[in-house]
Amino acid sequence: MTAGSRKVAVVGVALSDCGRVDDTTPYALHAQAARRALADAGLDRTVVDGFASAGLGTLPPVEVAEYLGLRPTWVDSTAVGGSTWEVMAAHAADAIATGHANAVLLVYGSTSRADIKAGRRTGNLSFGARGPLQFEVPYGHTLIAKYAMAARRHMLEFGTTIEQLAEVAVQARANAALNPEAMFRDPITVDDVLSGPMIADPFTKLHCCIRSDGGAAILLAAEEYVRDCRTAPVWILGTGEHVSHASMSEWPDFTVSPASVSGRLAFERAGVRPEEIDFAEIYDAFTYMTLVTLEDLGFCSKGEGGAFVEKGRLRVEGGELPVNTDGGGLSAQHPGMRGLFLLVEAVRQLRGEAGARQVRLGEGELPRLGVASGTGGWFCSSGTVVLGRG
Repeated sequence: MTAGSRKVAVVGVALSDCGRVDDTTPYALHAQAARRALADAGLDRTVVDGFASAGLGTLPPVEVAEYLGLRPTWVDSTAVGGSTWEVMAAHAADAIATGHANAVLLVYGSTSRADIKAGRRTGNLSFGARGPLQFEVPYGHTLIAKYAMAARRHMLEFGTTIEQLAEVAVQARANAALNPEAMFRDPITVDDVLSGPMIADPFTKLHCCIRSDGGAAILLAAEEYVRDCRTAPVWILGTGEHVSHASMSEWPDFTVSPASVSGRLAFERAGVRPEEIDFAEIYDAFTYMTLVTLEDLGFCSKGEGGAFVEKGRLRVEGGELPVNTDGGGLSAQHPGMRGLFLLVEAVRQLRGEAGARQVRLGEGELPRLGVASGTGGWFCSSGTVVLGRG
């Protein structure tokens, strides 16, 4: 944060019920996650003067705030896809640091799995089919196809193999096996990934995120509130955001994601280097997203992501850089926009509350620094947050 400004901490985090959650509403999941986050912090909702939410379809923050009984004087409804929550956290931290808010609640909830199961389509049906993007739609440029094209480019340019991409899914599932809240926990192998049904070449089913229901919430507060909280603070050390493109024709390089900018800014502002980070929570709608984001955050050089993810480096147990310690969107949960879940898991890791999946350093020491990096659209946007404990 800037010199002379208030320090900002995450003081409460929570998930709603996740996975298969029938017979509920997104509003109810928002409320459940919000109540749990406030209880986690040990603070009453009356301290909340800032609020941020965004959702698939029709969940404007004015309606969600009313549902939660909040009357905020600072509000944010930024919508940049999966990176929304890291970007919102950055905005909230800036607002608190400069005195425009004191305690900001970020909340998300979605019944995307239940809606599909029941034949309901509550998302924005025109997403990706209007404005300049209308010229791509007739050629089959769906979201997954765009990721698949980018993955193929990386494979062509750097020799990345489909087996290396499959390793991302295998190691995410190994981490999920340690998480009792994960939706899928049974071990998988590279062969399991490769032999699955083809979705969009080169992605088979297990290269793609799961679909779940669920919600999450985090509470950020100014440093003077920390003494009243029941949990240890996790400090926001640095943030970065970047919007790259919308049309594929305007994406300069399919092998470079906007995390190359948001990550650099976040690390510079935090005053730390990638090699100092103890674990990473990375948006993983597809295996390629994890691999290229690792490169662009500086954990390995461009083109070396394939080699980097081999040999179990991403695992909680024995990995050099545990990634997506809860199992990620590939195995734990993915209710449409997963960026807030990355922040919840990062905070739990830094507080030593992750149970069997807890990252340990050296002689059982808790991690000191973590990073959460969300990606939106087809690598259209990125938000990165560096967090640390006191």
